[in-house]
Amino acid sequence: MAPVKVVIHGAAGRVGQVLLNNLFKYPDVKIVGAVDLKTPGEKVTLGDGSVIPFSSDLEEMLLNHRPDVVVDFSLAKAVLPAVRVCTSQRVHMVIGTTGMSSDEINEIARLAESNRTGIILASNFALGAVLMMYFAKLAARYMDYAEIIELHHNQKLDAPSGTALNTARGMLAYRGRPFAQSDDVGRGFASRGEVVDGVPIHSVRLPGLMAHQEVIFGGPGQTLTIRHDTINRECYIPGVLLAIKEVVKRIGLIQGLENILGLQGL
Repeated sequence: MAPVKVVIHGAAGRVGQVLLNNLFKYPDVKIVGAVDLKTPGEKVTLGDGSVIPFSSDLEEMLLNHRPDVVVDFSLAKAVLPAVRVCTSQRVHMVIGTTGMSSDEINEIARLAESNRTGIILASNFALGAVLMMYFAKLAARYMDYAEIIELHHNQKLDAPSGTALNTARGMLAYRGRPFAQSDDVGRGFASRGEVVDGVPIHSVRLPGLMAHQEVIFGGPGQTLTIRHDTINRECYIPGVLLAIKEVVKRIGLIQGLENILGLQGL
């Protein structure tokens, strides 16, 4: 089977650079181009010695190099324009950018369906993080109190993180009833975090951190902590690779990596 041809959108960013430096190692994937507003030049050399074009114009890249999939780790404001360009040319997408509104996500779903294009949108491509969210949903049915602490580097642009928001929402959906609330609820203490679906989320932003999350459950005489730590951004490679190979088989929007891992039963 021929490798899936891929263009990286947001290639000058931190995750984009990790993708350029690692995806070429896998025979199932062939990187045919890189796109970012900040271009280092017209070409970039990958670790295997191959040279690919680097452009600030996504539409031109698609027309000239005909990828099967665009992998997007750019900025929230850049995602919907990129989706419009890709779906108009029937190019599938894997999107790891977070911070889009519900209206923007609905528009992405509409564009994918109307153009018969597959799009996988996930807030986290680290398989351990996806499992952490899955286990948190399981625990939510049996533990009445829960809070989330998410810790990221100080240059992250959104808070709470998309992973934390999706964790809280998934926990409530699987639990099927509201979480019990601590006695201080309603008193307006700013230090108690942002409450999402009954779960307080606390966001830490510090240099030296990557991406970390704790889901802490409480009950009479016990607590349960589920934690995931990202050591470096290479943790995203297996999840992105899986999504690239899967999205070319799909039509429409798929939200969450769990839906291609067989964990969607919860």
